[in-house]
Amino acid sequence: MDWNKQRLDELRARYGADKGGEIRDPAFRKVAEKIFDSRGTRLAPYAGVPTFLAAPYLSLDPQAPDFGDLQVAMLGVPMDLGVTNRNGSRFGPRALRTIERIGPYNHVLKCAPTHELRVADIGDVPFRSRYLLEQSHEDIEHHVARIVGAGVIPLSVGGDHSISHPILKAVGRDRPVGMIHIDAHCDTGGPFDGTKFHHGGPFRNAVLDGVLDPTRTIQIGIRGPAEYLWEFSYESGMSVIHAEEIAAMGVPAVIRRALEVVGDGPTYLSFDIDSLDPAFAPGTGTPEVGGLTTREVLELLRGLKGVNLVGGDVVEVAPQYDATSNTAQAGAQVLFEILSLMVFSPSVGGAA
Repeated sequence: MDWNKQRLDELRARYGADKGGEIRDPAFRKVAEKIFDSRGTRLAPYAGVPTFLAAPYLSLDPQAPDFGDLQVAMLGVPMDLGVTNRNGSRFGPRALRTIERIGPYNHVLKCAPTHELRVADIGDVPFRSRYLLEQSHEDIEHHVARIVGAGVIPLSVGGDHSISHPILKAVGRDRPVGMIHIDAHCDTGGPFDGTKFHHGGPFRNAVLDGVLDPTRTIQIGIRGPAEYLWEFSYESGMSVIHAEEIAAMGVPAVIRRALEVVGDGPTYLSFDIDSLDPAFAPGTGTPEVGGLTTREVLELLRGLKGVNLVGGDVVEVAPQYDATSNTAQAGAQVLFEILSLMVFSPSVGGAA
C-alpha cells in the first residue's frame, strides 16, 4: 500500500479523535474491554498495593480461609531454610510482587489471565516459626491442602525449592501427578547433613511419598557439577534433558518431548529461576553457567498450552544478589506465563 495524503487523511479520520481506550480490531477489543475502565484508562502499574501480577488481593483468615469462587490462588512461600549454598530466596515473593508491567495481555497465548480467570493473591503461607524447616514444610502442606480441598489451583512463589515437596504432597494426595520441571538441577538427591528435607531432594521425596509419578516427569535444563547426585532421576524413570542438549534438539523438540511425557494427566509445573543462565538471572542461590535464555524459556513455556496443570511454582529468586532486579523480572514473567497456561488447563474449569 503506497503512502500518500489520501491514506493519511483516512487514518486521521479514523484515529485522530480518539479519547483513549478505543480499540477497533475485534480480537484486541475483546481484551481491552476487560482491562480499560469507562474513562479509557487503567491503574498505573506503579500505583496501589503490590500483588503478584497486579491481581486482586484476597485477605484470608488463616484459621478458617474462605476462597470464595477462586479458580487459581497465587501465594507466597517466603522460606529458605533448605538451601545448600546462598540463602535469601525468602525475599523472592516480595521481590516478584514489586515487579511492574507484567501483562496483562499474553500476545502469544492470546489471553489476559488476571482478567479471564478468577484469580487472587492470597498472601503468604502462615508459618508458625521462622527457624524450623520440617515444621515449615508441615505448614506449607496444610495451607496448600486447604486450597486444593476448596477446588482451587495453587500457584506458589518461593522460597527455596524444598517447598515443592510439601506442595506436591497436597496436590498429589489423591493420585500421583506428573511434572514438568525446569531447573539447572534435578533435585533428586538424598539426605544431606542429617536431613532429607533440603532443596536438593524434593522430587526424590515426592516420588517416595507416592505423590509424584516419575514416569510422567521431565526435567529440563539440567547441568552443573552435581550430576553424580541424581541417579534417582534415571533409576525412577524420569526423563532428563540437559542444557547442553537443547541447542541441538531445538526448543520445539523439547516441547514435543515434554507433552509426550506428561500426556493429558494431572501435571505440576515447577520452575527454578536458576534454570536461566546467570547472565539473565544472577539473583539465585546456586547459579550455574550455560543455562537457558529468557527467550528459550518463554518459547518452552508457551509451547505447553493445553497441559492439564493442577499447580505450579516459581522458586529460588534471591533478589539481594542482583542489583538490576532482572532476576525478579524474569521470575515475574515466568509466573505470568504459568498463569496464562492455566487459562487453558482442563483442571482449572474454564475462564471466568
